[in-house]
Amino acid sequence: MEIGKKIMELRKMKGLSQEELAEKVGVARQTISKWELGETSPDLKQAKELSKTFNVSLDELTDNDIKEVLVEKTSNTEKLAGMILKFIKAMVVFIIVFPILYIALFILVKNIREKNMGRLMDTSIECTLHGETYSYEFAFYETTGEIKEAGGDGYLINITDADRYSDAYQALDKIDAYVKNSGGTCTKSEPKPIEE
Repeated sequence: MEIGKKIMELRKMKGLSQEELAEKVGVARQTISKWELGETSPDLKQAKELSKTFNVSLDELTDNDIKEVLVEKTSNTEKLAGMILKFIKAMVVFIIVFPILYIALFILVKNIREKNMGRLMDTSIECTLHGETYSYEFAFYETTGEIKEAGGDGYLINITDADRYSDAYQALDKIDAYVKNSGGTCTKSEPKPIEE
């Protein structure tokens, strides 16, 4: 109910005329008329005077139903709780699913890489030249020969320039050929898969 209608209802229940009510509240009769017609509304001070005159609370005067306010607040709280629960569920799913997807993707990429480049292999070469023994080791991809890591006696690489090659097979052949042409011998190990 609008406040103007409520004022008229309470005024009539008290048996007051607009003029009598205006006198009690301290306003003009026309002001009471405008309130009741809904043209204007009382300010807070005037509403307090009206509630004292009618012996009702401000909530009752303004027809505020506290139950509706509580229901609305409860409804909003339930909506917020629902949104929070949805967020928590999404986070739990993300925390569980993301690592699984990451592992699956890692395995898939590894399989694709192995299919395209072959397994990661390990081989070494040991050479004897001028009475000295030197060794060098390569980690490389089986299909392409692409070197992932290499290391050993720097002397072999320095004298052969084998570090120019990105292919382990070519680098091994270069070292072997150079040492044999220089009167030395080399022994290559059989390539074996590296467990990652």
